[in-house]
Amino acid sequence: MVALLNGEGYGVTISEALAEHTGRIVTFGTVHNTLIRLEEKGFVTSELGGATTERGGRRKRLFRITAPGSRALQEIQQLRQNLWSLLPPDILQPGNV
Repeated sequence: MVALLNGEGYGVTISEALAEHTGRIVTFGTVHNTLIRLEEKGFVTSELGGATTERGGRRKRLFRITAPGSRALQEIQQLRQNLWSLLPPDILQPGNV
């Protein structure tokens, strides 16, 4: 979701995007902890945005994907495509699932 939100993602918007696109509710705490771990690994970077009145003057920590994070996503996509290609062609036909 960080890549999808292109530098405009922070804990709340990432949680909302996950719910919208997956139909699953992910708590802010889970998202926040994951973002911190991804930042420690160098897959995302963050910076503080401007203070807003709607947040009581608090600043948002905005996350952006890094080059290593982008490469990791590409590698995951390729791995998944390779795994899907290994399935027999008729395995997902109605009646087999």
